[in-house]
Amino acid sequence: MKKLRALILLLAAALSAPAFAGPGDDALNRFVNDVKTLSATFEQTQYDEHGEILSQRSGVFDLQRPGRFRWKYSKPYEQLMVCDGDKIWNYEPDLAQVTVRPANIVLKGTPASLLAQKGQLGDSFKIESGGKQDGADLVKLVPKNDGEQTSDFELIELWIAPNGVPKEMKFHDALGGITDVLFGGVKTGVSFDASLFRFAPPKGTEVVGADGNDAGQ
Repeated sequence: MKKLRALILLLAAALSAPAFAGPGDDALNRFVNDVKTLSATFEQTQYDEHGEILSQRSGVFDLQRPGRFRWKYSKPYEQLMVCDGDKIWNYEPDLAQVTVRPANIVLKGTPASLLAQKGQLGDSFKIESGGKQDGADLVKLVPKNDGEQTSDFELIELWIAPNGVPKEMKFHDALGGITDVLFGGVKTGVSFDASLFRFAPPKGTEVVGADGNDAGQ
């Protein structure tokens, strides 16, 4: 769950944060300034410290700047996370349960808390250029862990294509594990229906509120 939350919020934050100066800023500035809406498929693979595959999942990601996104897993089982700019809904249809929490609470202390705070990536990360790889710009983000907030990861790598869209993200955890997310079929300038970033719990769904109590449905 931490990896799912972190990768969604980091990508959303990059689209919400203002431009900045520093190493790797050209690629990130293209990403921030040129991409307003985005839709893509993704393939997510989690590896252990020995490089063995722990899990593989896939689905669709939609984002509308600022702060609205929809991350839907379709295989091997369904799961949906929706942020409407105010609340984040995590829906697990197999359990007939949705957890809803204020976005600022979920974001607090994560690698992408700046989504709600509208800060800059440079406030939370040391940003380095990793050069070019297969025509894409590699940007390395090292969490500063300044005492006020800590990250679940030691390093996050983001590959940005020449047209400013993300190609791949890798999250390196403290135990040597890696979560790799490959994006495909990326489209920008997409016109979304506003309802895509709202969530209405299906009838019979248990709704768990921010305080952890059953909100009823």
